[in-house]
Amino acid sequence: MRITILVGTMSGTAEMVAEEMEDALRGAGHTVETLVLDDASGPELFTRDGAFVLCMSTYGSGNVPDNVIVLRDALEADRPDLAQVRYGVFALGDHTYQDTFCHGGESFDRLLASLGAQRIGPIRYNDASSSELPEDVGPEWVVEWAEALAASGEPVA
Repeated sequence: MRITILVGTMSGTAEMVAEEMEDALRGAGHTVETLVLDDASGPELFTRDGAFVLCMSTYGSGNVPDNVIVLRDALEADRPDLAQVRYGVFALGDHTYQDTFCHGGESFDRLLASLGAQRIGPIRYNDASSSELPEDVGPEWVVEWAEALAASGEPVA
């Protein structure tokens, strides 16, 4: 399966986790590309073949990272039909900020869903205040997610 990991990050943690996810997916036999969203400017990103994994941190008062703003704004303005898009979300946050915990990943999930994209499986939340290191949890989760995607029988463009 072809999978593109989209990274929204401010400090680089999500990018580090995405690199570990990429290695795990390749080890499971998938074709993988990781894109830090600085390089993605518009909805055409979602015309790629395969499925997508969002690896996204939360910044400030529950915002998406700065490198995701251009893509988010373009999606909101253009409102493309993303019915062919299948994706998963690995959201990074810190529960000490209860009101905004993992809102970066959640808000991008809501946006994609509003455009018709289908999330496969639940959002995987990672809490920076827990003993679970995202670089350990992320690779395990993404391989399980890819198995769920394959088992869903949903066509992946």
